[in-house]
Order: sequence, then C-alpha cells, then structure tokens
Amino acid sequence: MAPQYEERLQKDLNWITDLIRTVGQGIEEALSNSVHAVLHCDRNLAGTTILGDYVVNRQTREIDRLIHAFVARHLPSAGHLRFVSAVLRLSVAMERIGDYTATISRTAVQLSTLPPALVKRDIEMMLEHARRMLHDSIRSFLGRDANLAKATLTSANQFAHLYDKVFNDLAQEGDAHSRPSSDLFGFLATFNRLERVIHQAKNICEETIFLVTGQSKGEKVFQILFVDERNDGASQLAEHFTRKAFPNSGRYRSAGWKAAEEVDRKFADFARQTGLDLGAAWPAPIASLVETLDDFHVIVALGKDAWQHLPKIPFHTTVVNWDLGGDLDPDATYRALAPRIRELMEVLRGEAAN
Repeated sequence: MAPQYEERLQKDLNWITDLIRTVGQGIEEALSNSVHAVLHCDRNLAGTTILGDYVVNRQTREIDRLIHAFVARHLPSAGHLRFVSAVLRLSVAMERIGDYTATISRTAVQLSTLPPALVKRDIEMMLEHARRMLHDSIRSFLGRDANLAKATLTSANQFAHLYDKVFNDLAQEGDAHSRPSSDLFGFLATFNRLERVIHQAKNICEETIFLVTGQSKGEKVFQILFVDERNDGASQLAEHFTRKAFPNSGRYRSAGWKAAEEVDRKFADFARQTGLDLGAAWPAPIASLVETLDDFHVIVALGKDAWQHLPKIPFHTTVVNWDLGGDLDPDATYRALAPRIRELMEVLRGEAAN
C-alpha cells in the first residue's frame, strides 16, 4: 500500500473514530442529565437535554455519511469492511440511546413530585449500572478491546434481578398511593429507558467482538422449564423430548407444584419405546427452583389451571399455558406435546432450532 494512500485511509478512520468518541461522550452526559432532571424535577435541564438530542441525530447522520464516503473511496475488505459494518450498527445504537435520554427528560417535565426515597435509590442504582455499561461498551469499541466487551456483557447479563426489584418497589408505592399514578408511570418509563440503554450497550459490545474477532453474535440458547402438577408424566416427557430434539437450542428442566415421589411407570415405559430415557429422572418441586426462576426465559405450564399454581414470575420470564385436554395416556400426551414443542422452538430459534 502506497504511503500516501495509507495516510489518507488512516486519516479517514481517525475522523470516524473521533466522531464516535464525541457522540459517545455526549450521550453519556445526556443520560446523566436526563436522570438528574427526573430525580430533581429540573425542567430546565430536561429541556436542554431534549434539545441536545437533535445534535446527536445530526452527528450520527454524519457518521453514516463518513462511512459511506469511506466505502466509496477505499473499497474496504477484511478488517476494514468489518469496521464499516460495525460502525453502521453502532451509529443506530447511539442514536437510539439519544432518543431514550430525550424520553426520560420529557418524563421529568411531566412529573408533579419528587420520587419517593426508595424509588429514587432504585433510579440512582439503575443509572449507575447503565452509565457504566454504556461507558465501558464505547470504550471497548474505540479501543478494539474484545476482553473488555466480553466482561461488560457478563456484567450486563446480571441486570434482570435488578429490574425485578425496581418493579416490586414501584408496585409497593402504587399500593400505598404515595404518589399520583401519572408520576409512577413516569418513573416506570424512566426505568424502562435505562433498561434499554443497557441493552444497547450490550449491542455495542457485540459489535466490538465482531470488529476485533470477526465473530458474529451467536444464536441465543434458551432456558425452558416445563411445569405440571406432579412432574411424573407430561412435564418429564416434555423436558426429555425437547432435550433430544433440540439439544443445541436450549437447556431444559421440569418441575411440579405437588411433585410425586417417582416418575409414573406408564410414562417411563412409553418413553423407552420412543427413544427417551426417564430412568434417571426424578420429580422436582417447583418450590426448589423459586430462587432461580429468573434464569428461565420461558416457563411452559401444562394443564388448564396450571398458571394459578405457579410462584411469582420474574419480570423477564415468559409463561405460556398449554391445556393438553385432561388426563391423557402417555401416547396421547406425547402426540399433544411434540408439535407444540416444535412450534415453540421454531418461534424462539427459527430455522436454527436444532
């Protein structure tokens, strides 16, 4: 590569990188200011932050322009092509974060009272988490630091427990009628946008890993729990069938709200005929999984009234209820379950379900 051309290429890369750094610093500051406006009902700061989002929008459009000019000028390949692809997606993430800060600021304008002490602490805690995730994700991208990106992803994945606490605290305030409902909805909107900031930070980390290693985001592996009354028949079939049919798509468990002492012999015998092995299976009480329920992405409740027997469901866990149609024998149960399980896994993983 000619020295003059290499110098021009590096200059163009520096322009793009410097603008990314500028936008990153701007949205970090806007995030802090928007939440400060909520915590202190500071309408002036909220207004300034909302106007600042127009600057972010112009800057992200300029990033897009520079990237397209870079492609036209240099016809990038390999590592530089990954840079182009990653920056285009990074630009979208940063623009959305700017939108979130504007929404939080608009919430601040509508508030009639300061948040109660418990909610204020929750907001401060979530802001700190979101701000740290955002800062580290952008730093990992600018420094092309895949290790920092991976560490930040690990930290962000611990966020689910925090949102459950926040939701419970808000519900407490609602039950106590301590604030107007409109204010409580405003606080909930603030929490929601802070959560979205964390998700965008995760996206930025994934772009860093792609930029540095060429490794794209892998397909999600789902944690699925099947629940029925005794965990001695249908839920065991569901667990073991799904594990055999879709071994690479998820991790599977089953439980019962009145767990039996052992697996029903009829179901164990039938399972062997279909190539499933329930020999080592043992009914488990769902009470033993309460502390780890938020590890599950999906809970499948089997039976018409199964939902009402479930413990409190974590905020980020999805429950579906399948009524299999009464007390079925093992063969009928299997025929009812298999197509529903296949449909569920295709919804979750599409053609990659395996």
